[in-house]
Amino acid sequence: MIEVRNAMKTFQSETVIRDVSLSVRNGSIYGLLGSNGAGKTTLLRMMAGILRTNSGEMKIDGEDIFENNRLKETMIFLQDDLYFFSQYTPKQMARFYRETYPSWDEERYAGMKQSLGLDENKKINKFSKGMKRQVAFWLALSAKPEVMILDEPFDGLDAVVRKTIKSMILEDVAERSMTVIISSHNLKEVEDICDYIGILHNGTILLERDIDDLKGEFHKVQAAFRKGKEPDMSPLDVVHREKRGSVFIYIVRGEKDEITSHVQAAHPVVFDQLSLTLEEIFIYEMRRVGYAKDDII
Repeated sequence: MIEVRNAMKTFQSETVIRDVSLSVRNGSIYGLLGSNGAGKTTLLRMMAGILRTNSGEMKIDGEDIFENNRLKETMIFLQDDLYFFSQYTPKQMARFYRETYPSWDEERYAGMKQSLGLDENKKINKFSKGMKRQVAFWLALSAKPEVMILDEPFDGLDAVVRKTIKSMILEDVAERSMTVIISSHNLKEVEDICDYIGILHNGTILLERDIDDLKGEFHKVQAAFRKGKEPDMSPLDVVHREKRGSVFIYIVRGEKDEITSHVQAAHPVVFDQLSLTLEEIFIYEMRRVGYAKDDII
């Protein structure tokens, strides 16, 4: 298990991570969400043992991560800005990974080479952005890490390769209990692959929740009432309200049956109750803490 307790990180006079605590269970896929500048990349680098905390704890299975060579042999961190040794080919990088990671799987490397169809003797700096991303996953998945930390991992991959990579990640989670942490602005992908999420804002964790439980907390209610008379909604936790023509739209947090009972008591002529996507929940949670951008159009 990855345990972060009261972690803080400061660069000169700026505090980027403030008293962050979170837990990532072994064999789970944890989605780290947040606004631009929230501190996600900094937190990921701390969890990967690249940055030292100013205070607090950052542990895997009870061991400190920073400067722990044994732990780092079991971890892979794919950052948004990929790095490869200058002038190296995939074959040369594979040799380095083979010597660095004891769990390196030569059979998987050969299988992915055939599946991806990349030239292992071509210099990586000659590849396109998407092909470089494929090389990064090729090496990372062949190393068969116990922990994989991914920062905007699927950016630049086409739909076919993205599906293949995600399937391999899910396979490793199911078969080897690999632990995955993903930070991405593509919330649809996070929703598809993650089982737990945390939302980071201004260097602090707003919430941590099982993704299914979180989606079950929020409901979109669309209702119209006779003569346009809106009922008293104050007993409910209404996160957002708007009116479109004669239809009232509410985003409500709470139990579905309680919300249904309250609205139905007003005898609506139109009533519909829908679940929200993770992206919608994220938007309303960010609005709740004052993070909103005016519509451009």
